[in-house]
Amino acid sequence: MAIPGARDDQMFPTLDPHQIETARRFASNPPRRFEAGEVVFAIGDRTAPAWLVLEGSLDVFRHNGLAGEVAVTTHHVGQLSGEVSQLSGRPSLAGARAGADGCTAFAFDSAHLRALIVGSADVGEIIMRAFILRRVNLISEGGAGSVLIGIPGTPPLNRLQGFLTRSGYPHIFLDATSDAEGRALIERLGILPSDLPLMVCPAGTVLKHPTDREAACCLGMTPKLDPNEIYDAAIIGAGPAGLAAAVYAASEGLRVIVLDERSVGGQAGASMRIENYLGFPTGISGQALASRAFNQALKFGAEIALPLEVSSLAPLESGTPTLTLSGGERIKARTVVVASGARYRRPDIPGIAAFEGAGVSYWASPIEAKLCAGEEIALVGGGNSAGQAVAFLAPHVRRLHLIVRRRLEETMSQYLIERIAALPNVELHVGSEIISLEGDAQGGLSSTIIRNRSTGLETTKALRHVFLFIGADPNTDWIRPYVTTDDKGFIVTGGPFQGGDIAAGRPALPLETSVPNVFAIGDVRSGSTKRVAAAVGEGAAVVAQIHLALREMSDRAAAAV
Repeated sequence: MAIPGARDDQMFPTLDPHQIETARRFASNPPRRFEAGEVVFAIGDRTAPAWLVLEGSLDVFRHNGLAGEVAVTTHHVGQLSGEVSQLSGRPSLAGARAGADGCTAFAFDSAHLRALIVGSADVGEIIMRAFILRRVNLISEGGAGSVLIGIPGTPPLNRLQGFLTRSGYPHIFLDATSDAEGRALIERLGILPSDLPLMVCPAGTVLKHPTDREAACCLGMTPKLDPNEIYDAAIIGAGPAGLAAAVYAASEGLRVIVLDERSVGGQAGASMRIENYLGFPTGISGQALASRAFNQALKFGAEIALPLEVSSLAPLESGTPTLTLSGGERIKARTVVVASGARYRRPDIPGIAAFEGAGVSYWASPIEAKLCAGEEIALVGGGNSAGQAVAFLAPHVRRLHLIVRRRLEETMSQYLIERIAALPNVELHVGSEIISLEGDAQGGLSSTIIRNRSTGLETTKALRHVFLFIGADPNTDWIRPYVTTDDKGFIVTGGPFQGGDIAAGRPALPLETSVPNVFAIGDVRSGSTKRVAAAVGEGAAVVAQIHLALREMSDRAAAAV
């Protein structure tokens, strides 16, 4: 049921007659009448609209695990159904039936709903707040969204849970070894251990051992791309820089698509608490910040497609950049913004790849905190992201070994150093490194060897979890053949175009790469400040330069006629 408390009125607001009349102007179709008990929309329906009740009532329900359903709320006159899924036309996480006296309601498809939210500031604010709170409610209650069935702690399950969590998608987990409901489904379908984990999507589709992309397709996160569509801007990367660019570009009327090979948030999305970002004196988690930016981008009509990996940039002789995705799909755009950030750096430890997801992690979320609760763990890294992870993990574990090569004062903000010093269960190993990982593929990590780089002294620790926060390398492998990069692989901007400025008809703009109409922002750009605020600033700044590039293209096309 709905969370009781002061925020109920915000989660399920009632529009007054004037606001209803305002909303009526944006409705998709004339009002429709439903008889008592008639299904208005079902769980899992794709492109299910939001409905504004004019007469009667609307009973909303959601799944309760694999069996049964549970009431969410009853909408009365002046109340609107839906949550964040309705902004993007994704499969509905809830269903609804007409109440005992029937229901008359207006429908708002995703396009008309966004038009209402943007076109009426007061009504839009009410709806956005309600939709966000409802999504948070669905996540916190459990039972809604997808059902995962698997064995706790296994790498495939950890990966899938991490993907759904970072994507802000509600789900519930059933232990395949102990939960009767989960075991019954496994036996009924004849599922083999190699098929786990299972994922039951809202519409009832069952996926065996799904990849992130298979899960995303089932949940409607990956839209069907039109190869003939030409976007004003294609943004590669849904971290702070890419999302900022999407929000500003879409709000100014540009046709925008955002692509990311993983989920929204980028590296910043893995931070449990960002405390030095302007405007959040008590701090904000990277996931919360990314989720807000994601919803903002949807509000203004940006199309966001996850998880899709860009593999190449087609030659630009035609004047329109074409992106080829790893699955073979193609996207055309007048401008391209590279905001692909950086990849987690993998240390030179023999056999480390075998333990990734089986004891070795590159981020620290509530999922990892639960897996290592009460244990002795190690964390490698001395930057701010490492400090934030230490502050988050330490209260959950018995002992945390922080392994760094240099003194924290050289690499970490003072407020984090002071916070770590106050943690009684953190042991600092300065001038040290991990040189070996022990274990096996079935049981995962069992121990590590830590070496003091000055003395050569080696110490073996029985550890099942190691967290690595040792920096990142630019995520530019796919675009290096096409644009100029520096000696570390970061993209150079503001320099001369390949072939010269005369051929392009103008000099490069400050955030433009060596290829005309291809821009780079955020951590992936050479010389950028590697901070969330700086990335957001570049995301805003690049939009003005996109407008200049589009205007120049339009002028050249007009002159050629």
